[in-house]
Amino acid sequence: MLQPGPVTARSFVGGEWRHGPLLHVVAYAYDGRVVANVEEATAATVDDAVRAAAEAQRQWRRVPAFRRSALLADVGRALERRADALVTALVLNSGKTLKEARAELERAMATLQVTAEEAKRIGGEIIPMDAVPPGAGRLGVAVRVPIGVVAGVTPFNAPLNLAVHKLAPALAAGNAFVVKPHPHGAVVTNILAEACQEAGIPAGLFNIVQGGAGVGRALVSHRDVGLVSFTGSGAVGEQITRQIGLKRSVMELGGNAPTIVHADANLAAAVSACAEAAFALSGQSCVSTQRIYVHRALAGEFIAALAENARGRRLGDPLDPTTDLAPLVDENAAIRVEGWIQEALRGGATLVCGGRRERAAIEATVVTDVQPSMRLVCEEVFGPVVTVSVYDEFDAALAAANAGPWGFKAGIFTNSIDVALRAARELDFGTVNINGASRARLDHEPSGGTKGSGWGREGPRYAIEDMTYLRMVSLTNLPR
Repeated sequence: MLQPGPVTARSFVGGEWRHGPLLHVVAYAYDGRVVANVEEATAATVDDAVRAAAEAQRQWRRVPAFRRSALLADVGRALERRADALVTALVLNSGKTLKEARAELERAMATLQVTAEEAKRIGGEIIPMDAVPPGAGRLGVAVRVPIGVVAGVTPFNAPLNLAVHKLAPALAAGNAFVVKPHPHGAVVTNILAEACQEAGIPAGLFNIVQGGAGVGRALVSHRDVGLVSFTGSGAVGEQITRQIGLKRSVMELGGNAPTIVHADANLAAAVSACAEAAFALSGQSCVSTQRIYVHRALAGEFIAALAENARGRRLGDPLDPTTDLAPLVDENAAIRVEGWIQEALRGGATLVCGGRRERAAIEATVVTDVQPSMRLVCEEVFGPVVTVSVYDEFDAALAAANAGPWGFKAGIFTNSIDVALRAARELDFGTVNINGASRARLDHEPSGGTKGSGWGREGPRYAIEDMTYLRMVSLTNLPR
């Protein structure tokens, strides 16, 4: 499992690896040792990558659907053959536990399989031209057409599956793809490129430009990019929307996900799901449960049980299979989270458990008696911290859950169909999980946000719709 030394990650353009002049050093969050050096793409490399994609796409769009489908399925099998390397890279570079890394690999392979199936289902519709008098005798068909070059920007917290969620639908739809991964996902993305090569994906259809924000800006603003698919913070997403001009975009942005535990909820199920949603991935997910609103009738038992679950999570080396909770991506992130916790405590909040930091690691933390204005409540914490607030009336819980600019995912636990249906109608989120916490997601469902959490949807079928446009074809049969 241990690497002999740091891995060098490079850009991948037109089927060839490219050197770059600058280095981003990636450290293993647990002990600080260097695990990767990322060579940054030059402006010329970014331009070459987009041009290679545009050239390859002109041929790829003519490849029949059954062939595109078979190649995507082959990529999944090539990933499986690289399972050990991918799991190691996910742990060392992204800070996942072994269990979390293996789960991400499984999800990426499933996403590829589902997308391979969806590649054969890209249809259109017949337009009833004779619905109006001038259309009599005419045939109308709306067909889906690839948009061209899709640019993706992916984060550190799920660098494999989120890259696959952009790459696979792009190729399935007949597009080419260029990705700028986060430096902590650079090695993983390189392994994905190797799998694509082995599977026979034609050169130029999948390109990687490594580096930081400057490389991202050059990519998303390139004149030959047709669509930008971004996953990351709301602040960066807002910057990108100002940079890309008249391009389509899919934005999967930040979150601050609530889960409601109503008076009639299954207490054990709610505690287990909320704890996993709050502390898995060390809370470094835009759909991690950050705010819990529990009915007063269950509050005492719920908080006690949630704290017990949190205390039982073993914090340690992610390479140790007994570790439940990994450090955050780096020490600066942990210092910020620790500061937010201390700020809340100074403002009158109560620390139920956790809260301590050691280098990049933060204990699983439960905080109560919070105020809506506290950053632990109103901003995205991106750490293993959950706040619990008590409510008496369901109206108040709905209002609190909907407060703020976020709208990605929400959850509610209840045995009342009336309460469940009302939550489904009134929670202003892209996903509402009934008897599930906010983080629950299947990779083929439409996943995306409302309000400040973005627009567009991931999930192979829905991403394909975003990555294509409707072309209207009208046929008039003229007399000879």
